[in-house]
Order: sequence, then C-alpha cells, then structure tokens
Amino acid sequence: MLLRDGRHGPVIHDLTPAAARHGLAGGMGISDARTLLPSVQVEPATLEADQAELVRLARWALRWCPWTRADGADGLLLDTTGSDHLWGGEAAMLAAMVSAFARIGLSVRAAAAPTLGAAWALARYGAVSPVICAPDALSQTLADLPVVALRLDEETVSLLHRLGLKTVDALQAVSRTALVRRFRERAPDEANPARRLDQTLGRVAEPLMPEMPPPAPRALRQLVEPIVDVDSVSQVLAELLKDLTAEMERRGQGARRLRLTGYRVDGGTASVETAAARANRDPDHLARLFRDRLEGLDAGFGFEVMTLDALVLEEMEALQWDLSGGDSGDLDLTRLIDRLTARLGRDAVLRPVETASHIPERASRFRPADLEAGEVPRPKGPAKPRPVRLLRPPEAADVLYAVPDGPPARLVWRRQTHRVVRSEGPERIAPEWWRERSTTRLRDYYRVEDAEGRRYWIYREGLPGDGRGGAPRWFVHGLDA
Repeated sequence: MLLRDGRHGPVIHDLTPAAARHGLAGGMGISDARTLLPSVQVEPATLEADQAELVRLARWALRWCPWTRADGADGLLLDTTGSDHLWGGEAAMLAAMVSAFARIGLSVRAAAAPTLGAAWALARYGAVSPVICAPDALSQTLADLPVVALRLDEETVSLLHRLGLKTVDALQAVSRTALVRRFRERAPDEANPARRLDQTLGRVAEPLMPEMPPPAPRALRQLVEPIVDVDSVSQVLAELLKDLTAEMERRGQGARRLRLTGYRVDGGTASVETAAARANRDPDHLARLFRDRLEGLDAGFGFEVMTLDALVLEEMEALQWDLSGGDSGDLDLTRLIDRLTARLGRDAVLRPVETASHIPERASRFRPADLEAGEVPRPKGPAKPRPVRLLRPPEAADVLYAVPDGPPARLVWRRQTHRVVRSEGPERIAPEWWRERSTTRLRDYYRVEDAEGRRYWIYREGLPGDGRGGAPRWFVHGLDA
C-alpha cells in the first residue's frame, strides 16, 4: 500500500487488490486502514517520479496519435480523431494499445468515446475494458456510472450523495436550471457538476491540449548585405551566440551540440556543426569550437540569413566553483576535450568507459570523448582488484605447479622464467553463456609476484576433464606496477 499526505494526515494513495478485498480504499486514512487490516505494509508514494514517468509514457504514446497528455497521476489522454483509421478502426487501435502496454509490463484500462470526459469515466468506472462508446449511446452508456466518474472533487461528491444523487443518470434527471443555480458559486470545473456533465455529454467543448516540449532555442540574423568572408561570418556567429546563450541561461540549460546554418542568396544553404563534452553556454568557448570549421562553409554569392540552433540540450545549473569565481580543473579539462575534438575530429579523441560485462577485456571500451559515458550497472559486493595494465589480447605462457592443481610456482613468459614467491587466487570467471559458444571454457585468475617483485595477473583457461577441449592453457592477462 502506498501513502501520500492528505488534509488530515497520511492517506492511501494506491493499494493492491488483496488490500482492497479487506475493505481498504484510496483516500482512506492510515489509522482507519490499520484498524481494518493491522498487518498491512505501507510505503511512501513517489509522486514526482510517477508523474515524470507518466509524462514519458505520454510521449511514448505519440505512436498512435499526435495529441497526447498525462492525466493526473494515473492516466493518459489521447485525441485519436483522424488517426484510428490508420490502425484499422477504434477497436483494433485499442487492442494494439493494450498489447503494447502489456509488452512493457503495464496493465491498462482503455476506453474510446466521443468526449474526453466520457472516455475518462469509462476507463476508470466502466464495467469492462476496453470499451467503445458510440456517439448516439453516450447518455445511456454513462447512466449507471457513479457521479465521481464526472471528475468531481470529494467535497462535491459528498454533497451530491447527501442530496440523493449518486449516479450520472440521477444527476441528468435533475432540472439543469436547478443544478446550475445550486452550484453557480463553484467556479472550478471539478467542483461544478453542471459544468462537468455538459463537458462529458458534449454540450460544452473540451479540447485536449497536449503537453508539447518547448521548441529548441534558435538565434537568427537577417543581414542587410550578403556576407562571404570568414571574418564576417565570425562576427555574426558571435552575435548569434550571445542571443542563444542568453535564452539557454533563462531556461537553465546548456548545449551539447550546435548547428550554424547560412542561407545563400541563390536559395541554397550551408551548415556546420560542433559538439561539447558537457552542457555549455559560454559564448567564447562555443565560438572557439566553431573557429576551425567556418572555412568549410560554402557561401556562394553570400549569406543573407544565418541561424544558430541548439540541437541537443541538457539541464545546466549555474555554479560558482570558489569564492573568487575561478573555474575548476574539471571544467578546464572539459574545454580541452572540446577544443581537441573540434580540431582533430571525434574519432581521434577517445576515452575509456565501463561496459556491462564481467569479462575483463570486455569490461571497458573506447568511445568519443564528447559523449557522456552513461551509468553502468555494477556488481554487488566489494570490487575485485584489477591490474594497472591489461594486455590485449592475453599472451600465452607456461606455468608449473608445486603440487597438482595447486597455486603457480613458476611462470615462463616471453622466453623468461620467473619464480613465483607469492600468489593470490583463484578468482573464477565464467563465460558469458548468452553470447559465447557452448565450448567456451571458464577461467581461474591468479595474482602472482616473482622474486624480483614484478606482479602479473594470469589465468588458467579450462579445467582438466571439463569436456571442452584438451589440457588447460595459461595466459598472462595483466601487469601491475
């Protein structure tokens, strides 16, 4: 059971079907819930995270129609007008929706109706799901639903119940003049049953306003005279950067990728792009990233309009690194990466990043330094020690034991014999069965030190009699300082 803050203390936000069978319901106080079911387990609801996830689902639902919106804390609203025929009709579209949500692990109640309010009511309080309501059967289909299905607040629902109005049909039977007069002082829609009833039955239009992300910031300059030389383009770029970075600062964002576009007098265009390793809105730094690329702009007979677009944006807070206002070394490194990437190209400036693999040679790879590494799942428990230098690929070696199947006693590698004085292991690493062949052998790793103090990371591939090859082989995989 999940809890949220209510007017008079914690109340039930959501609950399992098993808890509902014991008489618990949403909005009930926690003390009443514990009276009915003392063994109930409660956790605080993560309302902000749930709302953010619902907004992402609304954007994901754009596959069915261009008008989608998150509805409250548990629903999505879609205006499928003009889109349902692309899926073979409303029934086929609803079936596709239910199936798509099931594939991502979500169960849904779906309804299609002529009005937003009717679809909301049938999805939450209808007897079956999915359900399709025909326009000529709207009033009849909604008649048996409770008045709370009209999206009314708790206080208004309680007042209607005291008046004996518990269903939509009972509310429709009341004179509309009397209903408007009784609730004329309730301005919000959720507190005015007359207004909600009109919206649900289609008497008052209620268009769906989608939650569209704001357009990406753009700076534009219309030039009095066409320009062709690099110096003039640089001056225009500086003005564009001032406008664009001011807008990004207002939004609390920074740019990861920018595009400068020139519109020629002959109708053609030319553009160049640059990228930053971290969100940035420093106009001087961004201008330096463009500096070596402006020569590639083909101005033709001249540019008469120039635009600067932020293609990739990220949230960026204003930071003061110290009391003197100086920059941190981390920021200087980021700017150095940006400048090297702009000058040498993305494929020439790389950095190692972790990958989700327990096989040592697959645990990291190189990727362009201007890309974020991303979070990699880490195994639970203390981290195993790894050598400073990893050999790619591992090099074959010969190992002698002091006792059968015991720790290594002597290592022969690169035609040199090393007497092992200390060893640690084995650490067994199994193959990745989901990507390897069935004949791939497991590894037993040892950390060893020779008489001269040199340390090696070696492993034995396979076990005697494992049925996956001949005798086990030894390899040197890493070196320690």
